[in-house]
Amino acid sequence: MQNAETACACQHPTSSDTSITKARNRRETRTVDVFSAARAVANTEWKHLIKGIVRVTREVLHRSAKTGLWSSASEVAYYLAGFDGSASHAAIAIRSHWHIENTLHYTRDVTFREDLSRIRCNPGVFARIRSFGYNILRRNQTRTFNQDRYAAALAGLDALSKWSVS
Repeated sequence: MQNAETACACQHPTSSDTSITKARNRRETRTVDVFSAARAVANTEWKHLIKGIVRVTREVLHRSAKTGLWSSASEVAYYLAGFDGSASHAAIAIRSHWHIENTLHYTRDVTFREDLSRIRCNPGVFARIRSFGYNILRRNQTRTFNQDRYAAALAGLDALSKWSVS
């Protein structure tokens, strides 16, 4: 991490892109800079794999609905890239990745209650089963995950009741 920060501090970016997003009570300025990683990874085993360093600087203003005052927050994130690309392409790739991650993890935590799971024996098997269920529901989604899960459970009970012994 410090190598990435040092590499970015001692050179000019090869590409830069700034975007501003305004939403309710929120204003985000996101600056994406791409730097060459040649010096940072020159004497490492990574020199053939890492082509660039991407620095994302986020400055966010939040407006309090109660007081009307603005507060600010900022953060800097570094990414190692295996491609030579523009800052706009890197920004799209990073945003797309986090959108997928946030959507998947939110659904698994809220709908499947994965964080509350008490499974300690072979938890990876059950994680794969949840992923399988998630993919089926994502593919066939008509309403919401909770409703679709409930409908699938009812359909399963109906199927089981046909086979029950009287």
